[in-house]
Amino acid sequence: MLLAEVAQATQRLADAGVPSPRNDAEELAAFVHGVKRGELHSVKDSDFDARYWEVIARREQREPLQHITGRAYFRYLELQVGPGVFVPRPETESVVGWAIDAVRAMDVVEPRIVDLCTGSGAIALALAQEVPRSRVHAVELSEEALRWTRKNMADSRVDLRQGNALDAFPDLDGHVDLVISNPPYIPLTEWEYVAPEARDYDPELALFSGEDGLDLIRGIERTAHRLLRPGGVVVIEHADTQGGQVPWIFTEERGWADAADHPDLNNRPRFATARKALP
Repeated sequence: MLLAEVAQATQRLADAGVPSPRNDAEELAAFVHGVKRGELHSVKDSDFDARYWEVIARREQREPLQHITGRAYFRYLELQVGPGVFVPRPETESVVGWAIDAVRAMDVVEPRIVDLCTGSGAIALALAQEVPRSRVHAVELSEEALRWTRKNMADSRVDLRQGNALDAFPDLDGHVDLVISNPPYIPLTEWEYVAPEARDYDPELALFSGEDGLDLIRGIERTAHRLLRPGGVVVIEHADTQGGQVPWIFTEERGWADAADHPDLNNRPRFATARKALP
């Protein structure tokens, strides 16, 4: 019976415009019935929980899957998320992967990493987990978001602070090996084109940044240059429509070298990197 219900739910979600209807129907079935997705076939007809249709109705209204289940998966992490914090996206995993490779390639015993606009803490926690000897620092401005960040970082070694990415960590100036950020980068003019899951549920502070979407990235360029040691690297996510624009912010005149764009898993320009020039 459950598999038949999942098939019906999949159709309902597809009709509502949900991008991944089958995945979400199965995830919600597993969530309600307390099993893993691969175990759905083991749920007996008599054990079907009618609350399934309640959560399907919420997803039909485009409430994010992660808000309904209260959890989001990112690389090897399971994070707590909900209203007030940006839900981490799969695209950001490739940004973190590049950063991990870059840090491992450095000849530094205990690399110092700063995550600006940390949100749920996904990036900082992934780096702390996958680069074991790293010293990771993270900053978040929103008190609402920090409620979730603190939950996720409760047992971590990440140095979490509340503050503005533009003036954060003055005590680390010139001593950081890698600065990473997934900042807000959607142009205000694009509001009506943003998916309902993001536009109606993610905090605006985490989405929009000026007329062209690059306001905060321009500020982060200065912060990164201040924080990094010569030869240190910045990694910054951006919209796939901003490919080519972001590397031009990290110019030689401003003290940068090797500015470049990189594709995500769908081969769309997704993040830019640059190296602080040597004196």
